[in-house]
Amino acid sequence: MRVFPREGSVRDICNMTFEICKKHLIFLGPPGCGKGTQSENFSEELGYKHYSTGDILRESVRSGNELGKKVQVIIENGDLVSDETMKEIILEKFNSISKDTKFILDGYPRTLKQAEDLKRISEESEIHIDSVIYFDVPFDSIIERISSRRVCPDCAKVYNLLTLPPHKDNLCDECNVQLVQREDDKEDAVKHRLNVYKENTAPLISFYQSEKKLTKINGNGRIQNVFNLLKQELLCL
Repeated sequence: MRVFPREGSVRDICNMTFEICKKHLIFLGPPGCGKGTQSENFSEELGYKHYSTGDILRESVRSGNELGKKVQVIIENGDLVSDETMKEIILEKFNSISKDTKFILDGYPRTLKQAEDLKRISEESEIHIDSVIYFDVPFDSIIERISSRRVCPDCAKVYNLLTLPPHKDNLCDECNVQLVQREDDKEDAVKHRLNVYKENTAPLISFYQSEKKLTKINGNGRIQNVFNLLKQELLCL
């Protein structure tokens, strides 16, 4: 397992020209660790595709094929998508893309069973995961980060009272209406989500350590510094 240093000791590689060796990535970490933000950076600046579980499910439904119809029924009934169905969906996705496609898989796998399924999917599709990035952020920081989020009920713009506050106290910059806190952003809900993560997803750290694919990134720094750490992981060393 590679572990990158803390934010302050990393040299700035913003303007470095480098060859990307690692094209197929998994972003792993607790809710609120910054995976989504960094996935956007990878898409905009490095041309990676961002494959979140939700997007892949919606794409499957839009396809209208038998698997998509099956997924649509599951979603409409409010049921959880089983590991076996997720395996079919991810295999379908992998079979639909080129081996040269640079992508980030976000939200899958969530359990050890899904990690084992993904290993078999990779062998069958010959699209192998090059690196698993684990965003290491203390739970206390995550609770503070998520519970500080506010959203505009009219335009859905998201703010953070700590890192991206509105210009006027608790009022949307665009709509001038009172911001609200979503139920799943409240402290008790966040703690519950983190407990579920710890029970189901955290064991993947050991799994990918044994596969020699895991790199831990300090995800508690500034967004650009975390991005620089991530770019370092892609270098041909």
